Amino acid sequence: MDNEEKISAAQKMLGDFAPKLLGYTDNVLFGDLWEGKELSRRERSLITVAALVAGEHSGQLKFHLNFAKEHGLTEEELKEVITHLAFYTGWPKAMTAIMIAKEAFENEK
Repeated sequence: MDNEEKISAAQKMLGDFAPKLLGYTDNVLFGDLWEGKELSRRERSLITVAALVAGEHSGQLKFHLNFAKEHGLTEEELKEVITHLAFYTGWPKAMTAIMIAKEAFENEK
């Protein structure tokens, strides 16, 4: 593994600007939490995408949609999740999320 592969996405974004937040992100959030055995990464991704759509956290949604695909969710499943959430979280939130998903998935092709 070369040095570039060891650098997390958070490290690339923050550098040494906020080392404490970076440590929590890498070690607690994507370390302890995402590595828990009680839920699969696929399940954790599904929960995370749903929470981000419900909370209208569009800044993090694109990353987590792609992360969810890495964890086994398909584009069709993710589109269905967003459609389902429209009825529980509100139409505007779902429309915002589906546009982010459309952009994220089109950029991969």
